[in-house]
Amino acid sequence: MSQDHGLSRRTFIKSTGMATFAGTVGVNRSFTETVTTPKLLERHVKHNFDEVYDRVGTDSVKWDEQINMYGKNNIAVPMGVADMDFRIAPAINKALRTRIKHENYGYLSMPPSYVESIVNWNKRRNGIDINRDLLLHASGVHSAILSALRAFCPPGSKVILQSPTYSAFYRDLKIAGCKKEENRLKLVNGQYVMDFEDLERRIDRDTHAIILCNPQNPTGNVWSREDLTTLGEICTKHRVVILSDEIHCDFVTKGNTHTPFASLSDEGIVRNSITFNSASKSFNLAAMRCAYMFSTNPDYIARIKESGHWEPLNTLGIVAGQAAYEEAEEWLQQVIAYIDGTMDYVERFIGSNIPLINFVKPQGTYLAWLDVNSVIGKIGAKEIATKANTGRDPLIPSITPEMIVERYFVEHAKVQINAGSPYGYGSAGWMRVNLATSRTLVKLALNNMAEALEST
Repeated sequence: MSQDHGLSRRTFIKSTGMATFAGTVGVNRSFTETVTTPKLLERHVKHNFDEVYDRVGTDSVKWDEQINMYGKNNIAVPMGVADMDFRIAPAINKALRTRIKHENYGYLSMPPSYVESIVNWNKRRNGIDINRDLLLHASGVHSAILSALRAFCPPGSKVILQSPTYSAFYRDLKIAGCKKEENRLKLVNGQYVMDFEDLERRIDRDTHAIILCNPQNPTGNVWSREDLTTLGEICTKHRVVILSDEIHCDFVTKGNTHTPFASLSDEGIVRNSITFNSASKSFNLAAMRCAYMFSTNPDYIARIKESGHWEPLNTLGIVAGQAAYEEAEEWLQQVIAYIDGTMDYVERFIGSNIPLINFVKPQGTYLAWLDVNSVIGKIGAKEIATKANTGRDPLIPSITPEMIVERYFVEHAKVQINAGSPYGYGSAGWMRVNLATSRTLVKLALNNMAEALEST
């Protein structure tokens, strides 16, 4: 295919009115401009999420790592790694700059104000009363989950994952020495539902925990109160501890409501759970390494402490997290609304222009879960994968059709999206796309993908 699907595409520029937009993505590399918006007026600021903010050259996993892997000329829009391309909330920047003026970074004593910001945020946003004595801190949700796995799941025991599910959970189990047991979600009319009969069949005396993802990554499900209660009843009856990862909880699309597991009315079910969260997903603070977990069960928290859990936190992560929870809620509300509008646009565009891909707007997260089975068929991805695996060392992971599709879109559309393969059972024929970026780039990516498929 000889067509150019880069940023200079004439049809794209014409359709968006970007007469001067060409060449390298983004133009602003400034990381030091002064924030002058007064704190009391920040809630009235209209933030510009349409800006194509340049992250290239900052060692970004989402951008630089993909460029290093595929080549600069092959990446116009990376849409794999789940972080956002927007400028951070001004209140967070201001708080960080204030702290940096103190030029010392010795050992930190946990500020009570940071703990209060977590408690107040969860009460205000989610209606949860967190007991400060039952709140533990961690450098990330994954390290927190690992602490819980080590506390409740002996090496060799089973942990249930509701697949397809976040790929890193499989890595967590491997590190903890646990075995995966996959309770496959059922796809019904474009939405996934829990299979409770299958769940109960998979529980035995060697099953100690289940990792619940709510909202669900990658499918975008926002589980209902009824679903969570039924799940809780089954797990509590069989003494399976519920580890509820709710890091995407702030990203819920119009017409849907996030139900925190800790908000369920049955106290016994809630006591059988631990919730994991962080400001990192909502406010794009992944680099700051700050997360937390909590429970209403003092015995569970004590067991995690006894298992050796202790993690010194990042000073700037605490500063950023507190500022996010105390001062940046309006920024977050605007981000959520912007991404929701992008989701609507993507659903319309794919429905009208890319018949080989099926997409149903998710209930939550900023991720799109695309059915690409028809793309696999059109480009012969199964045959290519079979040939690539012939004679391959069995110790090396196999090439999947979804990986071939990922490479296809890089080479023919300059768009990188995630192969569904790592997300477990039920992910064959699916791809994950991160939509938390400028709508300008989303339009470019979709136009490139549509044109590539039309030309193949």
